[in-house]
Amino acid sequence: MGRRLVPLTLDNVSDLPHRCRTCVFWELDPVSGEAAVAAGRSGAEKEAWISAVLLEWGSCGRIVYIDDLPVGFVLYAPPAYVPRSLAFPTSPVSPDAVQLMTAWIMPGYQGQGLGRVMAQTVAKDLLRRDFKAIEAFGDTRWKEPACVLPADHLTAVGFKTVRPHTRYPRLRLELRTTLSWKEDVELALDRLLGAVKKEPVLRPL
Repeated sequence: MGRRLVPLTLDNVSDLPHRCRTCVFWELDPVSGEAAVAAGRSGAEKEAWISAVLLEWGSCGRIVYIDDLPVGFVLYAPPAYVPRSLAFPTSPVSPDAVQLMTAWIMPGYQGQGLGRVMAQTVAKDLLRRDFKAIEAFGDTRWKEPACVLPADHLTAVGFKTVRPHTRYPRLRLELRTTLSWKEDVELALDRLLGAVKKEPVLRPL
């Protein structure tokens, strides 16, 4: 199987699952998000958000392809670009961290280590940008795919709880801890994804 992790751009946003292409849960504050959905413009708002983040900050996600079939994605950005995060009881995200917003893997491709590979790929990207950590809000009562990731999945790929909560703990992955196993990560990524290059924003890994 050919496996690729490609930066999210306006050219491939159509490869996100349909419900995610028009979801602005994280991208807008709760009031603006509800208004966008009611007006039928949530898809346009999503593309506008991706465009703004690409222009001002750079790549804010990865899409996973296996044999050219999009089977998963991960979305992340600095907290200043994620208005919804302020609505969580365990906010704010630390200023030295980037927020892991959401991620998804298609049924049938789960349990194959793709979640860990995505986490490692994001960590590698952010190490290049001099961030110290990735933080995310987890859901302790997660039952089905949703905008907030299951807390137990986050801990499984290396996150630690930094602010506990019965429903929405905030978790953190220290990027400096990846330095100690950086060679192992790079070997694994080279094996899984092919030669890793220091790519421009719009070129795939």
